[in-house]
Amino acid sequence: MSSEVHSGSKNVYGIPLGILMLRSRFPRVPGDAGNASTWPFPVVFRVVDGTSPGLVVRHLPESGLLNNFVACAHELAATGVAMITTNCGFLVLYQSVIQAELKVPFISSSLLQVPFIASILPPGRQVGLLTIARSSLSAEHLKAAGIEGDIPTVGMEEVGGYFAEAILGDASELDTHRASEEHVAAAGLLIKRHPSVAAIVLECTNMPPYASAITQATGLPVHDLTTLVRWQIKAMRRVRFEGWM
Repeated sequence: MSSEVHSGSKNVYGIPLGILMLRSRFPRVPGDAGNASTWPFPVVFRVVDGTSPGLVVRHLPESGLLNNFVACAHELAATGVAMITTNCGFLVLYQSVIQAELKVPFISSSLLQVPFIASILPPGRQVGLLTIARSSLSAEHLKAAGIEGDIPTVGMEEVGGYFAEAILGDASELDTHRASEEHVAAAGLLIKRHPSVAAIVLECTNMPPYASAITQATGLPVHDLTTLVRWQIKAMRRVRFEGWM
């Protein structure tokens, strides 16, 4: 076996992803960005002081939390992670500022993949969006993600609101069956209002546990933070192809 020489520059190795976490107590089931078993590789978390789900979704611009997020992002980068992400799609407002502070890639939100997905759809077809709170998702959020104009959107508050209140109210319990039913209903409402929708993006990082139910009910591809991050990590950690000639 040929020798290999490795250079050292950090304390910890083998952790490709760092995640900026909001302070919360609600159950993070598999599929949630805050559940370590969601990811097929090691991850490291940093909880950002002063945060809460309701505050970040409803009042981020005036919250004064930017420096807290930047500081925690620097801490994660210092551990040696290859990429940093967050556990709230509304943090897209901080995308450009935090990325400018880092030397590793930063993915603030699943919304960042919307322009790419839209570019590969057939003519006349659209990307549709499910969000934790439609009333809080502004034109500034869309602009920060590179989304031009309006996008077909349904908020979870429009289909009962149980899931939205459980997350934004930071409940100590979560009925995943009820939450799944609301997600399927939201997707159905999205397609009913906008029949041209051919792909769905989930804004909220607590929504991926219900992606499979949405796909089964609608037959449409469903994208979220986990699909975006895994795509990027795979590009960073390529494996050699094996086969026959």
